[in-house]
Amino acid sequence: MAYYSSAMKRLRVVVSLITRENDYQVEQAAAAEDAARRLGIDVEVLYADGDAIQQSQQILKFVQAEPESRPDGIILEPAGGTGLPQVARAAAVNGISWAVMNRELEYVRELRRSHNACMFAVSTDNLEVGRIQGNQLAALLPKGGAVLHIQGPSEADAAKFRTQGTQQTKPPDVHLKVMKGSWTEASACKAVTNWLRLSTSRGTHIDAVAAQNDAMAYGARKAFEVFALDAAARERWLAIPFLGCDGLPKTGQAWVRNGVLAATVVAPPLAGQALEMMSHALEVHSVPQEMTLVSPHSFPALETLASAARPRKP
Repeated sequence: MAYYSSAMKRLRVVVSLITRENDYQVEQAAAAEDAARRLGIDVEVLYADGDAIQQSQQILKFVQAEPESRPDGIILEPAGGTGLPQVARAAAVNGISWAVMNRELEYVRELRRSHNACMFAVSTDNLEVGRIQGNQLAALLPKGGAVLHIQGPSEADAAKFRTQGTQQTKPPDVHLKVMKGSWTEASACKAVTNWLRLSTSRGTHIDAVAAQNDAMAYGARKAFEVFALDAAARERWLAIPFLGCDGLPKTGQAWVRNGVLAATVVAPPLAGQALEMMSHALEVHSVPQEMTLVSPHSFPALETLASAARPRKP
């Protein structure tokens, strides 16, 4: 593999993200741009509009460019389930470093071994994110209850691990009613609105809403605000706790502080860290470890949630 030498040229990296319609993805872009300014790196951010084919085509243009026009590295959060293995292989063959965010992919190990490629993954510990949300539900619903659980896309590792973690720690008497979203506010608003239109929803008692990111939690709350048949129903729906994940300062954490959400799980954006790791690896001719996990935490602390939970009437 042809490693980068700081004496030769300024490092150039492409960052490929899922969608602009998600605060965490936008924060990923900001984190990459901040790190690039600090490190003196040229970075170009792309959005795939939630489309794996579009993401593949966008990245392939860089991978298949003339050698002098190729980037030194590509950092991506995959929009689809496969994680673009063929594109990754082409990148490795062409000496382009490759970092995957929030996904555990077998091809990373294979290409590290077969091409001696600078390939690695950085991920939030999404299993722990789910465990924390399960513990938040336990704190907020000490007597159990029914929870509207809005999950991310089935093919997304983050959604799978967060679901698994929540199942591990939620109390047995907390029951999840599952809905699917696509990480955006609009997708959750639509899913909840469609459910509310069903006659069966009117007789369903829900004690909390737990979404796998803050945008979907906000979208669910908006659906209840708009669709409620009367003021009493609206007040009842909006009085239950809404929980999210990602916990960015200007959205998730701010929504907890102003009472829109009861809790979130803070999972810092990873693109800046991935860029720093790639830059260091190329400068010192090394390869980062295959997977780096970043720890999340509850906001507010679980003890604070438990003490604030309202006692239920006997």
